[in-house]
Amino acid sequence: MATIKDVAKKAGVSNSVVSRAFNNYPDINEKTRQRIFEIAKELNYTPNIVAKNLSSKRQKTIGLIASGIFTENTKDTISFEILKGVYTGVQENEYELSIFLIDSLKQEQKSYAQFCRDRKIGGIILQGIRTDDRYFNELMDSNIPCVMVDVVSEMNNRLIGSVTSDNFGASKKIATHLLKQNHRDIAIVAGTKETYVNTERLKGAISALQEFGLKVADKDILYADFSEDEAYHLTKEYLENSQPSAFLCNSDLMAYGVMRAIKEKGLRIPEDISITGFDDLLISDFTQPRLTTIRQDFFEMGKQSALLLQRLMENQDETKLVCVDYEFMERDSVQTMRRT
Repeated sequence: MATIKDVAKKAGVSNSVVSRAFNNYPDINEKTRQRIFEIAKELNYTPNIVAKNLSSKRQKTIGLIASGIFTENTKDTISFEILKGVYTGVQENEYELSIFLIDSLKQEQKSYAQFCRDRKIGGIILQGIRTDDRYFNELMDSNIPCVMVDVVSEMNNRLIGSVTSDNFGASKKIATHLLKQNHRDIAIVAGTKETYVNTERLKGAISALQEFGLKVADKDILYADFSEDEAYHLTKEYLENSQPSAFLCNSDLMAYGVMRAIKEKGLRIPEDISITGFDDLLISDFTQPRLTTIRQDFFEMGKQSALLLQRLMENQDETKLVCVDYEFMERDSVQTMRRT
């Protein structure tokens, strides 16, 4: 097994330089740091960096990089609930929390790894970050312990973990509910194509349809980017030529937009068209009619993210994936269709 001396020798630097590079000291040249990382990978050297000096302030600081906190839609409280959960989990073991809030327009303006190094952060939680962001990939290669919320990593890396819910199973469950109510003409309002949660929820819905011997046509899948307004406009256009018996929505926000379009068309919910959501935002229990949806515990997801990250930072050999339970909320927005 390779040692720190082997890495230092091949890189032409001292042992202390290798150690400082892996511990993210800012006085190490970035080019040198990356060369050391490459050599370490080549030699299959994995430093026990997170178990050292855990009592120091540097290792007791957790970073949260989050997008979507300042959403323009006041109905969307998901990011805030996750933030509260992260804060609770961080405080539970007397860690400190450093927060970096971004939006989609500023997402590529600063290196996440550099953010961690500048603030001497020992581990990071990512929430709402695009995985096609070049700084995301840099962070994945940085040897900084990392936990992603609602993104499941396919990397075989002991320093990378994920916290999510069973998006596939939950989506399949709510789609099956529609099918058991004899709905066969179902349109799906999906989120952003490239996101993990949208992919899993779409797979779950399609799996349920297949078990009932049904397929969904491409024209019946509306990609609304998890936006209420986009869902409204797409649904309004869709209803000009089609009228399904139900809309299966991959988020509550999109369901609100769909409901608005249906009502503007002069149609009734659920008498003319049924609708389901996903997330169970606070307002979903007060819509007219009350929305049938999947409840996710975003506070618990945030808390578990902080606790999982602490275990990774302490080099504990535990699972790198935590799945938080969901709950099916049957309300008033779905009617039972007569058998034909």
